[in-house]
Amino acid sequence: MKKLILLTLLVVATSSTITSKIGFAQSANGKLTADERAKAIQYLTESRDKLLAEISNVSEAQWKWKAAPDKWSVGEVAEHIYLAEGRLFGAMQGALASPPNSDWEAKTKGKNELLEKILAGRQGRAQAPEAIVPSGKLSRDEVIAKFKEARAKTLNFAETTQLALKEHTLDHPMPVFGTLNAYQWLIYAPLHNIRHNLQIAEVKASPGYPAK
Repeated sequence: MKKLILLTLLVVATSSTITSKIGFAQSANGKLTADERAKAIQYLTESRDKLLAEISNVSEAQWKWKAAPDKWSVGEVAEHIYLAEGRLFGAMQGALASPPNSDWEAKTKGKNELLEKILAGRQGRAQAPEAIVPSGKLSRDEVIAKFKEARAKTLNFAETTQLALKEHTLDHPMPVFGTLNAYQWLIYAPLHNIRHNLQIAEVKASPGYPAK
């Protein structure tokens, strides 16, 4: 099984300017503060732009090249990011479909920072669920188009929602994360994106990576 993965979502059964700490004031009714919305939008736009910059000009040989048989290519990592985007959005929707959690503040305290530390900081490893393991069959242009569509949906939600995201929770299957609220599932997507942008850069810096 491939290993350079994320500590991913998993409702399947988850640089520089983006890695500032997430310290948000809680709003009493669980709605997003202006800072929280701005941070989510920043994560979503900057991680998107970084990914597209990394993959838009790679050749077919670079897209498919692997450092080892058990490692992912640039194309496979990018496909994985796209596949995870939809699953994470679904996790957020799953949280919102649940009744408000009266204990949401205690259950989700410090989880913004934890997600950033583990995902954007590339701490830990785990196996990707089968549903988000890349096939390696999609072309660069197909992955780019599908990713842009999925990210536009997530970004539009972040920009426009007036729901009390933080009141609604869904447990992550990994004990390290435990209970996450819908806002945390929302920022999980771009933080996961950041994690794998770094993986793509690592692949491209590997000895033997095609020059063109």
